[in-house]
Amino acid sequence: MHSYQAVLFDFFGTLTRSVQRGTAHVGTAELLGCPTDTLIEVLNRTYYERATGRFGNAEATLRWVCAQAGVDPSDRALRAAVASRHRAVRADTRLRDDAVPVLAALRQRGLRTGVISDCTHELPAFLPQLAVAPLLDVRVFSVQVGRCKPDPALYLAACQRLGLAPADCLYVGDGGSQELTGAERAGMTAVRLAAPDLGEHMVFNADLDWRGRVLDGLAEVLDLVDAEVVAAGGRSG
Repeated sequence: MHSYQAVLFDFFGTLTRSVQRGTAHVGTAELLGCPTDTLIEVLNRTYYERATGRFGNAEATLRWVCAQAGVDPSDRALRAAVASRHRAVRADTRLRDDAVPVLAALRQRGLRTGVISDCTHELPAFLPQLAVAPLLDVRVFSVQVGRCKPDPALYLAACQRLGLAPADCLYVGDGGSQELTGAERAGMTAVRLAAPDLGEHMVFNADLDWRGRVLDGLAEVLDLVDAEVVAAGGRSG
């Protein structure tokens, strides 16, 4: 057994608290002239198509969503709705209280850190303003890679950017998008975060058949990596 050199995290539901679509999305629907329920249904149904970036930038993607919803807003209304949606997704995003302390503690231990996230255009735009941003060595977003979890391309992209092998990395996630299975297939060790608030988390394609190790809180990652160091007889380098 060896000690890890990096810990890679899912973002939504892992570094953040549980996510649900908040009331700010109502304003986006109103700008588009679309019933909120219709917009939400289309967003849910097309999540993975949008999260691969296949329709272009945020404006082009929302134009495509409008076509699916049967509305045709003006260019001005569409631009306003893109900004509204950015604010809405940002409002849905609340970092866990221990996200910054855990990331900082991992880096103090000499480990690299990163995020691998299925997401649409909003997260890459606002993550640099979040308190976790300076504590992440690598950020891999599905909307930029063109693939979603559990595709190995996402995990291997993180490894390539870090200059590490998958076996050197621990992956932590809540289990959406079959991300834990994907991480292990890519050669990483994966653990599931099962924090109490995740019972209300908005999740797609959950990793229901995964039976590996479970953590009750994000801080338990520190206990895990410390135990790995002891088992490995101390880290080198």
